[in-house]
Amino acid sequence: MPVTSDIREGGVAEVIIDCPPVNALRVADWFAVAERLTDLGRNPDVRVVVLRATGRGFNAGVDIKEMQATEGFDALIGANRGCFAAFAAVYDCPVPVIAAVQGFCVGGGIGLAGNADVIIASDDAYFGLPEVDRGALGAATHLSRLVPQHRMRAMVYTSSTATAQELLSYGSVWKVVPTDELVSAAHELAEVIAAKSPTVIRAAKESLNGIDLWDVKRSYRFEQGFTFELNLSGVADEHRDAFVAKRGTDTNR
Repeated sequence: MPVTSDIREGGVAEVIIDCPPVNALRVADWFAVAERLTDLGRNPDVRVVVLRATGRGFNAGVDIKEMQATEGFDALIGANRGCFAAFAAVYDCPVPVIAAVQGFCVGGGIGLAGNADVIIASDDAYFGLPEVDRGALGAATHLSRLVPQHRMRAMVYTSSTATAQELLSYGSVWKVVPTDELVSAAHELAEVIAAKSPTVIRAAKESLNGIDLWDVKRSYRFEQGFTFELNLSGVADEHRDAFVAKRGTDTNR
């Protein structure tokens, strides 16, 4: 299954994304992430969630091939709603969510990591939004939680990326570790949080969301509106077709 979950002793839960080759998620997968996180958050035995992925990258965003292979707008609408649900589930999860990020974290991956409570990254991790090159917009809301405002704008306009070390310097990444130590480092932090009073930790999560500087769900929804405009104009379809054609000749993807 592309998205699985489990609960370990001590109340540490995991949501694991395994959708080779690059963890680009189909519509159903985005909703599965949301469902897994929501179910875990409702479980009183869960004290913290580690969100991680298998393979060489954390997340490559939406499965554009699925979108281009689907007639009409159903896949576009589904992907937008699925991403919204998954990002919101990370943010609204009643317990802290630790994102363990390796390799590439781009597109929708920024929405997942940007809404997490803590990020631990491997030393090969990088973060970015290639949306402009795909004829779309979105998740600048979440990127702006990771890098300063002007850095975010430059990254959006140029589709450039930032390294884990750069994000560590901003304080948005908690720790950078070798790739083979990423999962253990995430669980080490999770166990520290899980050892605290679950009542206090859940209250802390709710209180921190309550004092956030802006409504991340409303902000992201505003961005999504421009994706629909670009799609209706025909520009987005042209960019997605070009992307699919290029990937079809790229044996490394």
